[in-house]
Formats: sequence, structure tokens, C-alpha cells
Amino acid sequence: MRLLCVDIGSTWTKGLLVDESGELLGTAQHRTTLDEVLTGIDAVVDELGGADEVLACSSAGGGLRLAVVGQEKLISAEAGYRVALSAGAKVVHNHAGKLNAAGIGRLRLSTPDVLLLVGGTDGGDDRILLHNAQRLARARFRGPIVLAGNVEAQPQALEALATTKRTVVPCANVLPELGELCADPARDALRGVFLKHVIGGKRLSRGTRFRSMVRTVTPDAVLTGVARLADRLQDTGSVLVVDVGGATTDVYSAVSTVEENRDSVALPADRRTVEGDLGMRWSARGVVAEAAAERLPCSVPAEFAEGLDPAWLPATEEEHGWEAEIAALAAVIAMRRHVRQVSARFGPQGVGLLVVSGGVYRQPGTAALGQLSARIATDPVLRPILSKATVVVDREYVLGPAGLLPAAAASTLLDRVIS
Repeated sequence: MRLLCVDIGSTWTKGLLVDESGELLGTAQHRTTLDEVLTGIDAVVDELGGADEVLACSSAGGGLRLAVVGQEKLISAEAGYRVALSAGAKVVHNHAGKLNAAGIGRLRLSTPDVLLLVGGTDGGDDRILLHNAQRLARARFRGPIVLAGNVEAQPQALEALATTKRTVVPCANVLPELGELCADPARDALRGVFLKHVIGGKRLSRGTRFRSMVRTVTPDAVLTGVARLADRLQDTGSVLVVDVGGATTDVYSAVSTVEENRDSVALPADRRTVEGDLGMRWSARGVVAEAAAERLPCSVPAEFAEGLDPAWLPATEEEHGWEAEIAALAAVIAMRRHVRQVSARFGPQGVGLLVVSGGVYRQPGTAALGQLSARIATDPVLRPILSKATVVVDREYVLGPAGLLPAAAASTLLDRVIS
């Protein structure tokens, strides 16, 4: 059986073809055809000689835009935010406390696809969760709601929301006790809502065939792939992945231990952070500005980064150098932010494998990887954690497909990264 894994991004549709055992048969890509994404998908299928089944993930059309409404900024709202990121969502709004008219207004302006409503530990204070459920019932917000707060208060919250005839999906509390994060039920619920209620509303395709292909949003597939990669490397330390894009830089980690903290929110074992101010094109100026703020050496002229066109390609040796430097700085700054939150959980072994992804790192002969390695070697935040790490480039985009395939086939495919 020929299985085609497809990642539909806003710019490129990338395909990776494997047999049922996970052996790579070929790769192809095509410009994403946003007026009808099946045109680009079919072009990839044709280039690879056909497929028996297509498994897709998508971030086109903005992916999954999510709003979080919680009780306390540093506890339940933060728990909801972390679960949202682990589900591959783009968090466009995060509210803590009682919703009022101004809060509802800000929520509407953020135009989320789905709302994650959380609040309170199981059996704890239910007043804010119930207030927010009633306020949302009176508001004109009509998107689906995933209810993942205090389970003892959920029946009353559901009763209030049911009057609106909107889609409400209850699931286990994301924060059943202080310091305990329960991410999987809400993550599964968000994935289900995305597939059933959101992907069709993106107007990416006029037929039902596209909807039947899509399994999840791209970051969710990648995080699953990273977790599976960590399982393959249990004896060699944790896995850290940095993916430098044009507008954002995503960092994923998979660790085997969970810290205990009774005063805050535990981190999930598989972790994703998104840096919306760090990128190769749209966010290049954010990279240069943050490098200055963190006192990192940077030779890229601020005026160059400020006016960088998304379609720009380097033409001179100097410009290639600037591009490599922007990529290295984006990766370093994003990883710094990520490991500051989770560094204690990597254990004495530190990170065993660092996987680097992004177009600039897959280009043959580029200086970007060398620049990144040199900066890591001298960085006081990253060096202690990454000093023993093997650094590899995901040149064939296997991490996303590894999150779409059955486990056995994914394991075979991931050998291409490890080797």
C-alpha cells in the first residue's frame, strides 16, 4: 500500500510517500493552491505516481485559531494555553477572570475558530467558570466551545451554554489538581472539533474529499512525531526540535519526566512553544531587535531586516550570510525561551538529539547550520543543555508524517532522522 502524507501550508504543499512499512518512496512539493487546495494536493500525488491513501495535516488558512478563557492568569488560563499549544493551535486570545462586555469585545476581535473554556480544579471554586459560561451564552460568539474546567461544575456550565444551540464538547479538566496538567482529553477534543467543525469553514476546498484526508493541524502532527522520536531514543536523552519559518519559529521538546509544583501548572511531557516575533521574512526585524535586547552579536543591518519582502531571495554572498545569521539567531532565541521553561526537566543527560528544520537549513551548501552550531557552542543558556546533543537536519520533512502514520510505519520513517 502506498501512503502519501501531505502537509498543506499557506505557501507550500509538501508530500512524502511511503509504503505500509514506512519505507520512503519519494517526496514532492507544489505551491499551495488556496482557492482549491485539492489542485495542489493532486499535483503532488501525480508527481509521485499515485497513492492508495492520503493522510493530511494542514496549517493553511491560519490553522486552528483558538481563544482560551480561564480563571486565574497564572494557573487555569496558563494551563489552557499550554494545552492549546500542545494541540497545535494558534492562540489568538487568552483571557483570565470574569468576562465582561470589554472582554467579550476583545474575544470577538480575535476571531477564534474555537474557544477553550477552563477554570478551577475538580471540586474547587466554580464561580468564575459558571459566570463565564453564562456570559458566553448571552454573547454573540457562535464558535464551538471545548469545556475543560472543573468537572463538578460542568453540568451547570453545559446547561447554560446549551440554550445557544452551539457546539459544546465537554472533556476532562485540564487542571484537575494544582500542579497537575491533564492535556490529552482536551487535545483530543480540540482535534475533533477542528476536523468536524473548523476545517470545512476555512473554504480551502469546495468538496468533501479534502476534509476526509485531513487528520489534524500540522503542529499537532509534528509534536506527535517528536514524541515518537523521543520514544525511539529513550536511552540517549531528550529530543529538542527547532523549526524556523518565514513568520514564526516553533520549538518542540519531548522529555520523560514531569516536574512537581503544587503552586503552579506542571508542563506536559511533550511541549511546544511558538515565537510569533521570530522568523526569516515577515518577522526578521523581530529577530534583529530581540538579538539586540539579549545582547547577542548581530551583523544584520536593522534597516535590511525592517524592509525584508516575504518573497525575497538572497543574491549576493553578503545577503546569504545575513540570511544564515537571521536563521541562527531566530533558532537560538526561540530555543532560549523554550529551555528557560523546561531546562530542569531535561535531566543530567541534557538533550540527546537536536533536530533543525526550516527551508534555509535544508539547502545544500548553506552556512546556516554552521552558524547555528557555533552560536550554541558559546551560548550560556543553551551550551549546558545541548553540549552532548547530536545535531541533525530534518531534510525530508519526516516529523509531520511521523505523526500521521501508524506507529510501526512512523518508527521506520524516523530512522531516517536518527541515521
